[in-house]
Amino acid sequence: MKMITAIIKPFKLDDVREALSEIGVAGITVTEVKGFGRQQGHTELYRGAEYVVDFLPKVKIEAAVDTALLDKAIEAITNAAHTGKIGDGKIFITNLEQAVRIRTNENGPAAL
Repeated sequence: MKMITAIIKPFKLDDVREALSEIGVAGITVTEVKGFGRQQGHTELYRGAEYVVDFLPKVKIEAAVDTALLDKAIEAITNAAHTGKIGDGKIFITNLEQAVRIRTNENGPAAL
């Protein structure tokens, strides 16, 4: 099992959710976050004063998937979140040691 963590632009959330649902990802967790990467923020003009926006609004999506579904999930997220512009985001993959469904006490991939 793998844990997928994707940081994407907020307006791409619905597209990514639909893409993951289509390939059979059962559930996701979404968190509104702020951060910066290579983009390093940007400057904005507000009432004649220029100021720097260091942390940009992003959405963090977490999904636990069976290893067999990993490549399809990465492809689905990449295609759905892609705009071709700086700040499209990143995908991180980590090993998931164990999963337990609390209601039924199912373990491993059955709990996903």
